[in-house]
Amino acid sequence: MVSAASARRREQLRDFLRSRREAIGPGEVGLPVVGRRRTPGLRREEVAMLAGVGVSWYTWLEQGREITVSGEVLDAVAGVLRMSETERGHLYLLAGLNPPPVGGSATEVSVEVRAVIDGWERGPAIVRDRYWNILAFNALAGRVFGCAEGEPHNCLVTFFTSPRYRGLPEVWAAAAPGVVAAYRADAALVPQDDEFQRVASELAAAEPEFAELWERHDVGAPLQAVNALHHPEVGDLFFDATTFTVADHPNWSLVLYNPKPNTDTADRLAMLPRLRLTESA
Repeated sequence: MVSAASARRREQLRDFLRSRREAIGPGEVGLPVVGRRRTPGLRREEVAMLAGVGVSWYTWLEQGREITVSGEVLDAVAGVLRMSETERGHLYLLAGLNPPPVGGSATEVSVEVRAVIDGWERGPAIVRDRYWNILAFNALAGRVFGCAEGEPHNCLVTFFTSPRYRGLPEVWAAAAPGVVAAYRADAALVPQDDEFQRVASELAAAEPEFAELWERHDVGAPLQAVNALHHPEVGDLFFDATTFTVADHPNWSLVLYNPKPNTDTADRLAMLPRLRLTESA
């Protein structure tokens, strides 16, 4: 029995595919235009031929029938219909599949996003990619975390290797399992991406505590946990961190840090602009 939600999804798949097909003229895909067409755009059999699938199968797909689909075939159809990356993800969802990961490896942070982190004066602010590499940070983040322009800085690696985080051993030990579980959950979203495993393997070889936690295979969503570290100049700092997804780069996260209430973190941060920190985390 087909549920109401499934029926609606298949209706949307039908309407979406038909609208994309009718928006593509035969000349746009290298087909000759012969005679006058009764309907706009491509015919179903033309889409099927160009995508390398059977006419009946494509017809059933566009009709929203319950058929077996694969990502490879959907990619072929999306290519013929000139779908954008967003449209291709939408096609996957309507066909009942998990959407593919968003491609692209851009690391250039836009002026608008940089203005957001530079304008965040309450505490550190960073932009990180899906592997937790920091792509941009404000001045306070540089001073608090020991980031330096042009030098690689991975949040997972830093959490396990930086004396600043390890300087609060009890807080660190309580947070470590959740940090590792969150990283594994991010890695599970793109199992074909070897970069996550490379980061984890190199860190496991250097840090036995990470290796032990990684082997547990725990997964979990990032918690609104307290981020704490011991700064070499101003002492213990405690933050609440809030993470947002960057809309036009869904693999990027914008993380804003607020001084933890009922601590003297805000007062300690106020001292940092007068310091010239030269050490790295």
